[in-house]
Amino acid sequence: MSFSVIILALGIAAAAFWFSGRAAAERATEHGRRACKHAGVQWLDQSVHQVRLRLRRSDRGRLAWERQFRFEYSTGGQDRHAGLITFQGIRMTALVGPMPATPAETVH
Repeated sequence: MSFSVIILALGIAAAAFWFSGRAAAERATEHGRRACKHAGVQWLDQSVHQVRLRLRRSDRGRLAWERQFRFEYSTGGQDRHAGLITFQGIRMTALVGPMPATPAETVH
């Protein structure tokens, strides 16, 4: 194999990795926005930030990139809370963050 073919293959792999990361960030943004709207809280900064990237086995035993994204939300405008969205490949596997308000239960 020539050196230029190897460089081309590495460039294509790097571009594919970058584009899949951007697509995951866009999906995380949409899920975060939707979760905040559903919970009736304010989504802060209008963005998500990738905080973790690792290779992990899926439920089917295949290796896939696991990406975790952090976002912030506020319940009353004076506070900040962190949420976390986890993707494995293109599938969202976890969302930790705002929950819809439920009526307070009375304790007897």
